[in-house]
Amino acid sequence: MLKRSIEAKKNRGSLTDEYVDDTKAKMDVFLMNDRITQEQYEELTKML
Repeated sequence: MLKRSIEAKKNRGSLTDEYVDDTKAKMDVFLMNDRITQEQYEELTKML
């Protein structure tokens, strides 16, 4: 779901620094709680 959200923001040109920072913070929480894998985390980080 996050992957689609990032792609949509990129396509609209609305990928702001605030969105990137907020999303990274959320991804950190997901990673720490084993909700996403390290590989998924890295893939999403590259997208940002």
